[in-house]
Amino acid sequence: MVQPLTYFKETPSQTAGPYVHIGLAPAYAGFDIFENNFSNVVAGPNTKGERIKVKGRVIDGTGTPVRDVMLESWQANSEGKYNHPEDSQDKAVEEDFLGWGRICSDFDTGVYTIDTIKPGPVPGRNGAIQAPHISLWIVARGINIGLQTRVYFSDEVAANAKDPVLNFVEQEERRQTLIAQRSEENGEVIYTFDIYLQGEQETVFFDV
Repeated sequence: MVQPLTYFKETPSQTAGPYVHIGLAPAYAGFDIFENNFSNVVAGPNTKGERIKVKGRVIDGTGTPVRDVMLESWQANSEGKYNHPEDSQDKAVEEDFLGWGRICSDFDTGVYTIDTIKPGPVPGRNGAIQAPHISLWIVARGINIGLQTRVYFSDEVAANAKDPVLNFVEQEERRQTLIAQRSEENGEVIYTFDIYLQGEQETVFFDV
């Protein structure tokens, strides 16, 4: 006898919630679980290039910093090569250059920090050169699907003007939401990049 098909209801969607730190970055939540914890340090001391910090906050539609956000960063080294087997460029990658980080915001201030080096330009589609940038993926309470954006650098004006991805964004004021502003703080180079989830200043997010 053929049994009738059983149809199950779709599982309700939910946002990342506070467990995201415990499951994906437990050290930030005070749990010593992994032998090697994920870190906001993307480039070790032997990685060549200009040492920088990218700092900012993720801000919700009410103007409030999201204090439990988690970000993943992905970037090339100063020579413009990714630490990934699919990058076939004939360039070296330093042993202590991870090129990838998992970063959580400070629970008190909502500020996230990435310790890294400034990436070099990278090849894009059809041989087009992309300006130096860092890719970010963002998850937090209130976000159903992880958001993808990019960090470009304010002192790369000429390269930014030619970047094929930035030029997909037609409005100049919207392109500016992807530009991190350079400053110096106690002798360190800081790029400030606040991410706005909603509102008039909403950051450009990419459907990738």
